[in-house]
Amino acid sequence: MDISRIRALRGPNLWSRHTAIEAIVTCSEAEHALTTLPGFEDRLRALFPGLGPLRRQPDQASLAHVLELATLALQTQAGCPVTFSRTTETVEHGTFQVVVQYSEEAVGRKALAAAEALIQAALAGGSFDVAGTIDALRELDEDLRLGPSTGCIVHAAVARGIPFRRLTSGSLVQLGWGAKAHRIWAAEVDSTSAVSESIAQDKDLCKTLLSAAGVPVPTGRPVDSVDEAWEVAQEIGLPVVLKPQDGNQGKGVTVNVASREHLEIAYKAADEIGHVMVEKFLPGSDFRLLVVGNKLVAAARRDPPHVIGDGVQTVRQLVDQVNADPRRGTGHATSLTKIRFDEIAVARLELQGLTPESVPEKGRRVVLRNNANLSTGGTATDVTDEVHPDVAARAVAAAQMIGLDICGVDVVCESVGRPLEEQRGGIVEVNAAPGLRMHLSPSFGKGRLVGEAIVDHLFPAGEDGRVPVVAVTGTNGKTTTARLIAHLFAASGLKVGMTNTDGVHVDGRQTDSGDCSGPKSARNVLMHPDVEAAVLETARGGILREGLGFDRCQVAVVTNIGAGDHLGLNYITTVEDLTVLKRVIVQNVAPQGYAVLNATDPHCVVMAPTCPGGVIYFAANRHHPVLATHRAQGQRSVFVDDGCIVAAEGNWRETVPLKDIPLTRGGAISFQVENAMAAIGAAWGAGLSWDAIRAGLASFVNDADNAPGRFNVMDYHGATIIADYGHNPDAMRALVQAVEAMPGNRRSVVISGAGDRRDEDIREQTQILGKAFDDVILYQDACQRGRADGEVLALLQQGLKGAPRTTHVEEIHGEFVAIDAALGRLQPGDLCLVLVDQVEEALAHLQKRVSEPPLH
Repeated sequence: MDISRIRALRGPNLWSRHTAIEAIVTCSEAEHALTTLPGFEDRLRALFPGLGPLRRQPDQASLAHVLELATLALQTQAGCPVTFSRTTETVEHGTFQVVVQYSEEAVGRKALAAAEALIQAALAGGSFDVAGTIDALRELDEDLRLGPSTGCIVHAAVARGIPFRRLTSGSLVQLGWGAKAHRIWAAEVDSTSAVSESIAQDKDLCKTLLSAAGVPVPTGRPVDSVDEAWEVAQEIGLPVVLKPQDGNQGKGVTVNVASREHLEIAYKAADEIGHVMVEKFLPGSDFRLLVVGNKLVAAARRDPPHVIGDGVQTVRQLVDQVNADPRRGTGHATSLTKIRFDEIAVARLELQGLTPESVPEKGRRVVLRNNANLSTGGTATDVTDEVHPDVAARAVAAAQMIGLDICGVDVVCESVGRPLEEQRGGIVEVNAAPGLRMHLSPSFGKGRLVGEAIVDHLFPAGEDGRVPVVAVTGTNGKTTTARLIAHLFAASGLKVGMTNTDGVHVDGRQTDSGDCSGPKSARNVLMHPDVEAAVLETARGGILREGLGFDRCQVAVVTNIGAGDHLGLNYITTVEDLTVLKRVIVQNVAPQGYAVLNATDPHCVVMAPTCPGGVIYFAANRHHPVLATHRAQGQRSVFVDDGCIVAAEGNWRETVPLKDIPLTRGGAISFQVENAMAAIGAAWGAGLSWDAIRAGLASFVNDADNAPGRFNVMDYHGATIIADYGHNPDAMRALVQAVEAMPGNRRSVVISGAGDRRDEDIREQTQILGKAFDDVILYQDACQRGRADGEVLALLQQGLKGAPRTTHVEEIHGEFVAIDAALGRLQPGDLCLVLVDQVEEALAHLQKRVSEPPLH
């Protein structure tokens, strides 16, 4: 068994909507069925009893199927929420595509490697540490997955249909897209100012401001030495609290300090974190109140880490016993944290007349720390329903005084059921990034929906954080269609982010160049804070390589599906395979969205039933059976009638005269009419106004600036030059049809061929062109994409054999030399089609030549 390629599919993909690991696995003939491997399954199950049942009979299950099952089962047993997997044999006998869902990419990859090692061990009769492997996967998953605070917010957002993207391996997450996005870092949100956070971290300044707002706070101040700390402690009266002035998570905090010896230990612990503060110890319990916006959403009583004596075990043994609780961990991924047994714990024991080796009597409560933070091993009890309105009001006032949208307010008092002033209670601290796990899964009492409260604060009711997203795919016309759709959005006053094979553009400014029709560019656009609408050209390569760069789109446009679109690569060998691949964008349309499909293309039509939303068909012929049936059912349709593009739904109609759409040259260029219809359907599906659609269609000029390499027409001293990036047989047919509708005495074409096409597709291009052009000039692409020197030119020459019209064929080395040769032969009234390879450079060269004065 050989694994030749592993990919991470990070968005909806050919196989499912799940993130998944895809591996290409080749099995020998002997590995093609388990029945040919005597004893293998028994050895496998002995090594991994939790494997689960095979989904196929042994005579139909290959080692690739076992790899799939083992990879999924290892993740499941490690606690990962994964359920989907599949194995499909490719056109190459014995070669399989194995796809297994993952929740964390690194865990999925590691599980795949472990599954391969398991199979090799079973084949060789060796050993495999399944328990250790599962523990390692679980540990890696705990390290990588979102912590409880960030996780609960993200889960609440997903439940409301708000998209998210993790921006780092840590807890920085973007909720929503473009201009409607918010970013969170655990429970800290992007509306939290750095000034407010700094105030919250400065305990002394924070206390001063709270006191000014009439919020009760303990007396005390910062100190610079142990002696000064003892002096302040005697001044305000023992017991006291020592803590770092800018600490967090309870680090370095010691409460109920009642002796000089204890104070010296406490000072050392606080001084290791930062500048030390001494405050009056307030009697009572430690409460955490969570404020979101202007509301108290949760409250918990935090009890210090403690053990209960049993008359048999030592304090140290009792702590070990408590720490064995599976809910307790070392970080923040678990609901509780292990109790720390350190110098502070020993000092606290001494105050109770105990040592770590003491055996407390049965029922005695032994406190290991007086501060009750969960991060030091404390427990939490939900008291949200007990909070007095006055206490809640004080907490909200404290958050607003500091300027925090989300704030953890620490209160010490006897009970939150009475006003603080009645019981000498006070607010001892505020936290700009409060931990949420005590409210999500308290040790006692019910959990609170704090993630939902934070999401509701960031995204008011009815908002899902999404901007309109239009995905465009197809064999021909997708770049022009995407550019026109983006132009229509811009005409509506929106700042548009667009990706296509020419680059990335945001609000009319190019931010990246090259072929940007993949998922990475799509994600970058949706991350941009200016983007109010996104138009994303979605090519086959990106879907295969990584899946979609978005979870769903409002509109999916499929212009057409043609045989010349890279067939034979990555096991996409037929037009039917290509159809299944490109319908991925249709399958991921929002329920309220639309798929805009070419009614004249059967491969587009078969996508319609897979769309979760509505379907808008377009076709130039209003009587086409598919479109006519759809229209008769009262569904949305776009077609041509009496010199106009018509949008119809039931008895409603909207018309746009073709003469008002410069792209189509009054309807003379049929493939541009199709592109215009597709763009109109997309704009209609996205809810743009018809005034904006008309204005956008009228102002879109198909020149080298708006649509480079997409039927750019230029005048060259009385001759007509057309520059286009067409590079497959379907494009050639459309171009021939378009140029035949234009005047031209002698017609010439300049063409190369892309090496990553099938031989028959390269030959067919010149077979088509040879019927329409008198002169053909061939040149070789700058990049042959795996072909030998001259190989593509030879195939193009083969396509021209017996051409009915072509009388002159010439091979020229170099694209620009070939262009110059063609231009040098043009006479007024001639027509020349230049099929460019290096689009930007070739267009710049043509524009320079066009601007030159005629030679006399």
